[in-house]
Order: sequence, then structure tokens, then C-alpha cells
Amino acid sequence: MRLNNLGIVRTNIEFPDPEDVARLSQFGVATIHEAMGRVGLMRPYIRPAYTGAKLCGPAVTVLLQPGDNWMFHVAAEQVREGSVVIAGCTTESEDGFFGELLATSLAARGCTGLVIDGGVRDVADLERMDFPVFSRAINAKGTVKATLGSVNVPVVVANALVNPGDVVVADVDGVVVVPRELVGAVADTSRQREDNEEAKRQKFRAGVLGLDLYGMREPLAAAGLEYVED
Repeated sequence: MRLNNLGIVRTNIEFPDPEDVARLSQFGVATIHEAMGRVGLMRPYIRPAYTGAKLCGPAVTVLLQPGDNWMFHVAAEQVREGSVVIAGCTTESEDGFFGELLATSLAARGCTGLVIDGGVRDVADLERMDFPVFSRAINAKGTVKATLGSVNVPVVVANALVNPGDVVVADVDGVVVVPRELVGAVADTSRQREDNEEAKRQKFRAGVLGLDLYGMREPLAAAGLEYVED
């Protein structure tokens, strides 16, 4: 019996319905975050490694040791078409865990991107490959292959809990985690939110003020706001 989550590779992880993932992929991180009740965001220090990077897919999770990327090679065997790799670390580390060679290996297995609470390198090559990466840092410092972590265990990445099979969406606004069992419902709510915002957008374009659209005038007056003519 293991007393921790180290040295484990869980196989045959259940992924959500691919159609639900595809529907969710139509929406941005901000919309999904709001649709879920303003939960699920990673800390904002996780940023795209290059302009235009974005991803959406079920998570293959990796628990790394600081300065050690051994478990990425183990994870490459577990990725599936359309999945994304989500990597946390047992303690803070900004070393360059991931670069072009690992991206080539993962992409060949159907992986469509990476989110890592650590460093990456070979950014120009990653952009050329169109392999989206979101990371804590960009760092040329290399890593070793010496200490076991785990694959497909729950990981905490930038303060967000990610379970294997959860869907992770990332764009220029940040990274959000959608629990596997909620993907379809969140896609539905995101569509409703987008449709509602489009109706508001049309009114704003016509010159309607938010003060009137949202019924703000009476609450503002009740709070003591005064208009004074000079």
C-alpha cells in the first residue's frame, strides 16, 4: 500500500464525451469561468508561451519533481488523441522541464498542448510547431531524469485542482479547469451566456448605456450618488 501519490501511473482514465469537449472549445476562458460560477481558474501567473496559443482538452495529469522531467516521458505513453498534459510539481520550480523534443513526442501521440506550473524552453520551436504551451516561466535551464513522480493522479497546478479527465481550457485570458462530469452542462451554460452577451452587445452598439441596460440608476441614487451641474 502506497502512502503517497508518487511512483504511480493510472491507466484507462475516463474522458468526457468528445462532442461536449468540442462544444466547450467554442468558448473563451472568461466565459467558461463565469458560466461555472466564477470557479476553476488557475493563478494568473500561468501565461501562454507565445502569442496566439490556446487549447482545450481532457487532462492527462503529471506530478513532477523539481528540476526533473522524467515523468513527461512516462506520460507520453498515456496521452490520447485530443488530450492535453497538465503538469504540477511537488514544490516550486521554474526550470525548463519541457521543450521541442518532448512536444514532438507528445504531438505524435495526439496530445494537443501543455499547461505546466514550471518552466519551458524552445519557445520559437513550439510556436513553429503550433504546439500550445502555458507555463509559469520560460527558462533555458535543463532538467534531469532521476526521481519518480506520477501520471494520472490528482494534481494542484497554480492553486487549481486538476483530476485526470477534467477538461482544461486555456487562452490569453488564463486557464480554467472544468470537472469531467460538468463538461456538458458548462458548455450549455456558456452558450446561454454568449447568446445573452450578444443581445447586450447589440444594445451597446445602438448607444444604450449600461446604466439603463442594467437598471443601475435607482441603486446608485439610493447609495448617495449625486449629479451636480457646475
